[in-house]
Amino acid sequence: MEEKVRRWVRADFGVGLASLDEVPRGAGRDGGAGRLWHGRGEDGAGYAVRLGAGGPAAGLRAAGQAAAHGVPGVPGPLRDRRGQWWSVRTGRRLSVRPWVEGVPGGTGPVEPGHWRAFGRLLAAVHAAPVPDGLPPARRPGPMADAVRAVDRWLLRGPGVERHDPLERALAGLWREMAGPIGALLARAGAPPPAAEPGDPVLCHGDPGPGRLLLGAGAEEVWLLGWSGAVRAPREQDLVAVLELTPDQREAFFAGYGPVELDPGRVEHFRTVRALEELAVPAARVLDRAGLPEPERAAALETVRQVLARTPERADRASAGPSRGARDPSPSG
Repeated sequence: MEEKVRRWVRADFGVGLASLDEVPRGAGRDGGAGRLWHGRGEDGAGYAVRLGAGGPAAGLRAAGQAAAHGVPGVPGPLRDRRGQWWSVRTGRRLSVRPWVEGVPGGTGPVEPGHWRAFGRLLAAVHAAPVPDGLPPARRPGPMADAVRAVDRWLLRGPGVERHDPLERALAGLWREMAGPIGALLARAGAPPPAAEPGDPVLCHGDPGPGRLLLGAGAEEVWLLGWSGAVRAPREQDLVAVLELTPDQREAFFAGYGPVELDPGRVEHFRTVRALEELAVPAARVLDRAGLPEPERAAALETVRQVLARTPERADRASAGPSRGARDPSPSG
């Protein structure tokens, strides 16, 4: 397969690869689907080569547009010979972007300089032109439906015997947190705030620490994982920042700059984010046919961590974004 991919990359992107090593599943670093290779060009440059598994192409468009606009810290895809951000091989998207080295933000120490650099990066993303074809801001309905589907499956009744230990553990966690989960679902059913549409900008969609790669420099960061990119109010991205510690938020907004956030939109996107972070890993735990046990176990641990934060999130959704959501940047 590697030799075939090397031929495709040369034919489609004009890049000759001296070597191509597949990155093990689960270690893709950018959260993308499909198969990922670390390529070494004949000129010594490194490349990330992905043969996608379908899905929306918004992420490639968004990352390409941001990089082309000069946003630092976004390793955008190369254009193919037709001028597109990807080519198509065997019915799947083939993309090539520069390979960047660093420590994943979800595991490494993120210092104040990294947060400042991240703030500058995300401000530049939000100032970049919005490419055509991006989906609109996400709404809570689909994720609420997904959470309800998990709820129905797990809470089928005490007489249902579960032989899978991971499913039993998930059901136990779900029962313990039934109240806060119900509060989030109720919040999702509320009418959206009148101000919710907002002024759309280019949004990454999920710019948390897990999407960051920390470079060698004290203020060098890369933002990966663009598959959820949307055309949305900036609050879509900034709700992730509002969950950081006060010191981390202060450093981030020192880089991002002053901003006035709409409380209704913050509440709306907090609900969307909380439901999504719960529904996606829970569905992975239940996917006995499609995922190996170690990946399902990792998803269960993610659910455990998310549920530990769910009561606070339910309280926030009820009380509104009073905790530093309006102009959270440092004064002066």
